[in-house]
Amino acid sequence: MCGIAGFLGPPDAPAAMQATLERMIHTLHHRGPDGYGFHVDGGAGLAHARLAVIDLPTGAQPIANERGNVWTVFNGEIFNYRGLRAQLQRRGHRFATQSDTEVIVHLYEEHGDRFVEHLNGQFAIALWDGERQRLLLARDRCGVRPLYHVRAGGRLWFASEIKALLAVRPELARLDPHSLAQAFTFWGPIEPGSVFAGIASLPPGHLLAIERDGRETLHRYWDWSFPAPGTPRRWATPEQAAGELRELLTDAVRLRLQADVPLGAYLSGGLDSSAVVALMRAAGATATRTFSIAFDEAEFDESAQQQAMVRHLGCEHTTLRCTRRDIGAAFPRFVRHAEAPVLRTAGVPLMLLAQQVRASGYTVVLTGEGADEVFGGYDLFKEAKVRRFWARQPGSRFRPLLLGRLYGYLENSPVQHAALAQSFFGRGMEHLDRPIFAHVPRWTSSRHALRFLAPELRAGLDDWDPLAWYEQRLPPAIAHWSPLARDQYVEAKTLLAAYLLPSQGDRPAMAHSIEGRFPFLDHRVIEFANALPAHWKIRGMTEKDVLRRALAGLLPEDIRTRTKQPYRAPDQSSFFVDGEPLDYVAELLGAERIRAAGWFDAAAVGRLFDKCRHGRAIGFADNQAFVGILSTMLVDEFFLRRAAA
Repeated sequence: MCGIAGFLGPPDAPAAMQATLERMIHTLHHRGPDGYGFHVDGGAGLAHARLAVIDLPTGAQPIANERGNVWTVFNGEIFNYRGLRAQLQRRGHRFATQSDTEVIVHLYEEHGDRFVEHLNGQFAIALWDGERQRLLLARDRCGVRPLYHVRAGGRLWFASEIKALLAVRPELARLDPHSLAQAFTFWGPIEPGSVFAGIASLPPGHLLAIERDGRETLHRYWDWSFPAPGTPRRWATPEQAAGELRELLTDAVRLRLQADVPLGAYLSGGLDSSAVVALMRAAGATATRTFSIAFDEAEFDESAQQQAMVRHLGCEHTTLRCTRRDIGAAFPRFVRHAEAPVLRTAGVPLMLLAQQVRASGYTVVLTGEGADEVFGGYDLFKEAKVRRFWARQPGSRFRPLLLGRLYGYLENSPVQHAALAQSFFGRGMEHLDRPIFAHVPRWTSSRHALRFLAPELRAGLDDWDPLAWYEQRLPPAIAHWSPLARDQYVEAKTLLAAYLLPSQGDRPAMAHSIEGRFPFLDHRVIEFANALPAHWKIRGMTEKDVLRRALAGLLPEDIRTRTKQPYRAPDQSSFFVDGEPLDYVAELLGAERIRAAGWFDAAAVGRLFDKCRHGRAIGFADNQAFVGILSTMLVDEFFLRRAAA
């Protein structure tokens, strides 16, 4: 795991090109504290900050092929590199290292731009073909690792994080109001956008080729896909599918145990992370070091379940107890790493946990991220199932009562009062046949934050219909998928790609040079799960049923059958102590500072501030709006004001 940066443009003196690369890559030291590497050739420059995980002696990047005409830097891991290496050697390729990086240049020699289709991994790749004078940028299928690019000053620039681009092009430090509105609706800017005007994020599963003459070609090599209804099943019974799934998951975990440094795992106490730890044992790990987060508030805390798994597996375990004060104090540092507004504080404890993991001498952790998107684990999916059932008889008094079986983990649940639940979840019933149907209540709640935008920004969004805008980005085939498949696709492209993987995955871990690995996001697992019948994923009101069957005998029954409790953390209450705001919160959300920034309506923010200060903001909408506004003001402080200073 590492950081990469570079450019392509008119040639310059090699010393000047390297100096530019150094300015970029030094901003990514947290991603790769074990050394820097550079390559310049004509107008191309590649830079790498290394976090040494595989082939510690000879795996430094950039790495070239035998002829020295193809070079690469990459951030991530290629989990199937040993099998690829053996195939390439049989075809006559000679290797100079034992690293996974070197298979990339040889695969490119063998398969051209289709090399990326052979990789099982999480990666952001820059590859320079010196002979053809072309640059390739590629990103893994799910978007686990970030990669940004922009054209400015006669060059194309790329980097793992935006701060590396701003180090050499500070004039790019401009927020895009439309992307800000996306973040406040979908929980993150939708790719290929970023919150910075003009800076693009390479979408997951895509490869960008920049040719000698400057032409660009963007190619999607993979996407989430589902069978149309009526497609013959691959399995006769759920039990048969569960048996095959267990073998596949064991192999996905086995591949992710490859490292020349110590590996650990995150253990939340839920089904997914517990499964990963148990499968690590099944895949051959003799001892498993685990780490978890505990909270003082019962609504967020899963300590009892974590300790049950520790006892069951006999793990050496470390628990980080995270308080509201810890979250409030660390939030500015988290936003600086996230480089974008966020609507939740959940990434902060994960950043603090990564710090604990690093201090314990570990570099790599396996986690259960992605299982809910892949196997239908969120209450949102069951909620949509109930709402569709209800919509068939909208006058029914009994069908909406099924909503009462959801969100039991919330202290202020939207289903506590039947009338309120029917009002909230009844929103958007007119969109029943649209692929965004399941997400209308969540997006409607999130969009509450747009009310706090400055009047001139709000006016510019008057004609923006987020539902129609988002639907235009969906593949035509989605119309032929099952309702659950449509819900899963939208969830994978919004919450997972735009929020979870960057803000609860890559950025908080890499803030302390920790590499996270996600077995449930192995593309083979995703393709397997996508082919399953919907009712094998959600059986009645039981989520992830086929996964639970696959884990029989590996986990304690109370863990295997436990209802999903999403990982969450205290939000706006983390920024006040006894009714008094933290110093930076008072400063950034003061009327003068709000007006100077120009993003929000100072009077509206002041009313929300007072509501939170006095403990009256208990709903999701107010919590998300407060965190979103504060994080936007921190982005403004770190990236806009300081760039202009």
